Amino acid sequence: MQISIIIPVLNEAAEIVTTLASLQHLRTQSAEIIVVDGGSRDDTVTLAQPLADLVICSDQGRAQQMNAGARCASGNILLFLHADTHLPADAHHLIVKGLAENDQRWGRFDVRLSGSHPLLRAVESLMNWRSRLTGIASGDQAIFVRRDGFMKIGGFPEIPLMEDIALSHLLKKQGKPLCLHARVTTSSRRWERAGIVRTILLMWRLRLAYALGADPERLAAKYYKSQ
Repeated sequence: MQISIIIPVLNEAAEIVTTLASLQHLRTQSAEIIVVDGGSRDDTVTLAQPLADLVICSDQGRAQQMNAGARCASGNILLFLHADTHLPADAHHLIVKGLAENDQRWGRFDVRLSGSHPLLRAVESLMNWRSRLTGIASGDQAIFVRRDGFMKIGGFPEIPLMEDIALSHLLKKQGKPLCLHARVTTSSRRWERAGIVRTILLMWRLRLAYALGADPERLAAKYYKSQ
């Protein structure tokens, strides 16, 4: 089974080479890498081109960018990866084997935050525990899904925030997620930049507001104002 790794980017020149370099061994295992740029004003696109199978441009917005990448993908499994997140070395094997053995349609990895602050260990543990309990995955956990199932639901809802939560709710109708214990490592920069406790409280408030029906546009404005 071929995996298409879809990476939405915007001004990620500082991270993109390291991220793509870590994926090169997967290209020898039939994985393809698709980078979708949302209008970067730095060297992201130039740096990505030698290390990806395809680099395309789309309207800005993570959901829009990931949907654009999915439409160009040739793999029958789609893996959505943030530009500051690194997969475990055996990600391809774990995904293909896990989906086949459990007859599941989609899934995600556990996550580890890159920083060393003790509070980050608590944050990542809560993220992984909550995901297992609710069946809801976050984009930081590198969501993967069978292509036919993704296309059946129309892809990511194109909202400016919580697109990963919205997608999870749609995919849960096809079955529970495969929750892999192997960890992806994602940058803790947003937690450290805005303050760990402050970010925890902000994300809890935003998630609760979204669950209660708040407008994603208003939630996005609050989120990006805090960054």
